[in-house]
Amino acid sequence: MESEQIREIFAKNYVYQKPHHSNPVANLLARGIANYEEDKWVKHRKILKPAFHMEKLKLMLPAFSLSCVEMLKEWAQIVPDEGSKELEIWPQFQKLTSDMISRTAFGSSYEEGRRIFELQKEQAEIIMKQFNSIYIPGSRFLPTKSNKKMKETEKEVQESIRRLIDNRLKAKEAGQEFGDDLLGTLLDFVTMILYESLRLYPPLATRIRRTNEETKLGNLYLPNGSLLFIPTILLHHDKEIWGEDAEEFKPERFKEGVLKATKGQMIFFPFGAGPRICIGHNFAMLEAKMAVALILQRFVFELSPSYTHVPHCIVALQPKFGAPLLLQRL
Repeated sequence: MESEQIREIFAKNYVYQKPHHSNPVANLLARGIANYEEDKWVKHRKILKPAFHMEKLKLMLPAFSLSCVEMLKEWAQIVPDEGSKELEIWPQFQKLTSDMISRTAFGSSYEEGRRIFELQKEQAEIIMKQFNSIYIPGSRFLPTKSNKKMKETEKEVQESIRRLIDNRLKAKEAGQEFGDDLLGTLLDFVTMILYESLRLYPPLATRIRRTNEETKLGNLYLPNGSLLFIPTILLHHDKEIWGEDAEEFKPERFKEGVLKATKGQMIFFPFGAGPRICIGHNFAMLEAKMAVALILQRFVFELSPSYTHVPHCIVALQPKFGAPLLLQRL
């Protein structure tokens, strides 16, 4: 919970590494730069980093916009000209995210991108159930229903990704500039709203590191193999840090930026920090800004009375019972 110690943990990524999963079924869900360490991580990060430069991401804005507009067309068909309509927006935003990533990363059709996300969601639910039970070494080789399903899903995802990559290699890049002064203003409008949302509901509630060697952290002497838990969500809600209104949604906290809001302390890290900060954090912020800006141009909304506030984790933090809104046309 100490700011300077957290800063050191995130900065020294060779010393404080991500823990290895004792249950090998985890490899069926997440393999890639987020899980690599040391030289392998450096190699893959170097390859990927140019693609996530802000100037490159700006070229993706037309694709983000197209995905949002298609979603809003569906909303316009549902919401009446007079009065309001309840809409469950959690699956809507899941579909929006899959569409944006499919368009920008792979140049694929919406349907194939959506299928990959559906498969990954199913895989996450099965794997999380296994994590919550006792792992018996070798049990993953048994021909159980869940083991068969996981292997089939992994195979289908890998085949889909290979097809998407092949399509991307053949596709032409679109260099169209996105110019809309009102939208540009709205995109700056929404930054502090997103930061405050990420403060209250960070994607990962806890971050874990494992020491790769004997080391000293502040006044602590840590042997090799020590596990360190950084409780992101507790720090983001700490009243001693953020004030008595820490549980309230107040975007104006970030009106002068993150540095001013945190007073320079390492207390706000929704995407991690240091060399291993999530490589897609700018991508995520841009797609979210685009979605919020375009929604606000067309609709006003409020939480539905049927909404039940139960955040829970399946890999990332999400609403257990969805997020129904009452939408009304502007």
